[in-house]
Amino acid sequence: MDIIIIAAGVLLALMFNFVNGVNDAANSIATIVATKALTPLKAIALASVFNMIGPFIFTTAIAKTIGKSIVDPTFITTHLLLAAMFAAILWVFTSSYFGIPVSSSHALIGGLLGAGIAKDGIGSILWPNIDTFVSLIGYMIIGSLISVIIFSAFSIMKKEKWQKNTGIAVLTGLSITVPVLIITETVVIKGILAVVVFILVSPMLGMIAAYIFGLVIMYVFRSQKPDKLNKMFKPLQIVAGSVQAIGHGANDAQNAMGMITAMLLAGGLLSEFDVPLWVILASCGAISIGTLLGGWRVVDKMANKITKIRPYQGLSASVAGGGVLALMTSFGVPVSTTHAMSGAIMGAGATRGYSTAVKWGIVREIVTAWVLTLPAVALVSWLCYTAYAAIVL
Repeated sequence: MDIIIIAAGVLLALMFNFVNGVNDAANSIATIVATKALTPLKAIALASVFNMIGPFIFTTAIAKTIGKSIVDPTFITTHLLLAAMFAAILWVFTSSYFGIPVSSSHALIGGLLGAGIAKDGIGSILWPNIDTFVSLIGYMIIGSLISVIIFSAFSIMKKEKWQKNTGIAVLTGLSITVPVLIITETVVIKGILAVVVFILVSPMLGMIAAYIFGLVIMYVFRSQKPDKLNKMFKPLQIVAGSVQAIGHGANDAQNAMGMITAMLLAGGLLSEFDVPLWVILASCGAISIGTLLGGWRVVDKMANKITKIRPYQGLSASVAGGGVLALMTSFGVPVSTTHAMSGAIMGAGATRGYSTAVKWGIVREIVTAWVLTLPAVALVSWLCYTAYAAIVL
């Protein structure tokens, strides 16, 4: 019976990575498709190949975060993992069907939270240390104040009202402070705390980086003709999109790796949490196949509905989104590729006008799905485990 459950768990994990690839195909190719740097089929094929490469370049730290840092490993069972993955797959598949770009990572983490609470209560969850939480809040407040002062100074220099950009200044300060704390190891931000914090931080980082990079490109090449710029940036955008796909594969492919390894550990087939090579290969293959088939409704929303992307903006978005993914993957933080790339596309579009170039109504729909994902999947997972336990256990 245990072998059957473990086999079912492995298949569910691979199915999760498959639907992850279907939904997150948009993250890797949206800007390339939008600017017609490649045809959709060629863009999907490119993303599929580089998704496969990603996990071999980076470590498997995110897999360990997923498998060991959300629910206390002493409470994890194969049954809990089955319920968590089923709920996550249900959410991601449904979202893909309706063309809504959601975070597969957050769906999986929500599934773990719900199943863990259903099985052993809130005590089974690895909640952040209160001292760490208080320190993080303190540093974020300081970072926000510094950012507000800097933004206000620039506004006064431009003879504008300093209060005008207070909101964006606060968000910028928060978004820059958190990665600095992680890189400098000033505050240890991991597990659930990192996941929740980066719901806000990752899209803001993508937006800020893409906006700044886009403005730099506009200034440097301000005297060039648009047609010449388009020819110049399209090949560069393909390269940037490839790097971005590597980051996507490195971050998101590890979701299934973490779940499969946790399943093998809980089933007694492993003595310690060490991701086997076959798990890495299978997980990469599943997400690549999903990306190859593509979630075209999601691709359309990311590529065409948020803003109209020009080649230089596509390059800005790809570099910014890929940079955020690579940075956070290096530190083992499971960020949402959807959040990072959506933010990057918004930032790139905002270079042509913050209020007019970006369709904020579409953005609000996407953000609503982001906010709902973790609690909604946690609830579905709780129901799934409760029903499963009543029937099977």
